[in-house]
Amino acid sequence: MLSLFSNKPLLEEDSIHWMFDTYAWALDQFDAEYFYRHSVLVLPTNEFFPGRADSHAGMAELIFRQVANYTGIGHWPVKVVAEQACQISRNTQFAIEGPLRQKNASTDLQTASEHWLEIPYNSNQVSNPEGMIASFAHIIAFYLGQLANKPPPGGAEYWPHTTELLAIFNGFGLMFANSAYTFKGGCGSCYNPLADRDAYLTERQSTYALAIFTVLKNIPLKQVQKHLKGHLRGFYARSVKDVSKRLQAMGNARLLAARQ
Repeated sequence: MLSLFSNKPLLEEDSIHWMFDTYAWALDQFDAEYFYRHSVLVLPTNEFFPGRADSHAGMAELIFRQVANYTGIGHWPVKVVAEQACQISRNTQFAIEGPLRQKNASTDLQTASEHWLEIPYNSNQVSNPEGMIASFAHIIAFYLGQLANKPPPGGAEYWPHTTELLAIFNGFGLMFANSAYTFKGGCGSCYNPLADRDAYLTERQSTYALAIFTVLKNIPLKQVQKHLKGHLRGFYARSVKDVSKRLQAMGNARLLAARQ
């Protein structure tokens, strides 16, 4: 009887296939060599996000610059602005001079200020750093995804999900898994709904996508689990096993080939 439950699929097969296909698309479009040589699993720790600022704007700027550096877009001409000051437009036209991603690159000051990308921040998320980190990583992925030469799997219908997965591909899977769902119970003074982020991938989808990243990067299981919410750790361990098994199959050989 117990075996009936042990064979329960982790996620719907269509969802898993889409994630592997989207990883393959990201490796093809956004420099597989950079992914394997320079991308890191970003941890929600003071070591990864040191420093403090004395204002919401200052904290947003500090966190964004660190997120940009881990993503490899520190040379992009971008500026952080209060959320009410701008809306992200899917039709924004922009170009990046030189390599799309660089390690430890500094901001390109040659671009005229009117052509800089505006990165909005939610001041309420200062009390929810993981949510702010994930939001910034998602916005960067939104712009990065627009620079692809080929459309992603699923097309426009899955664009928000694609950009979240692209942010996880860039190393921010822990933040996405941990902030995909926030318990909204308890007293009103303990919960600030404005500090949450909008999530398109579920907790489990984000955790599975994180497992793809860590298996491809050979990151030890325990190094990841200790930073995950407790109820996700078992699912993550099962996801790692599932991803490892699937990566040996011919259907995902292109992901393995990109590692060579």
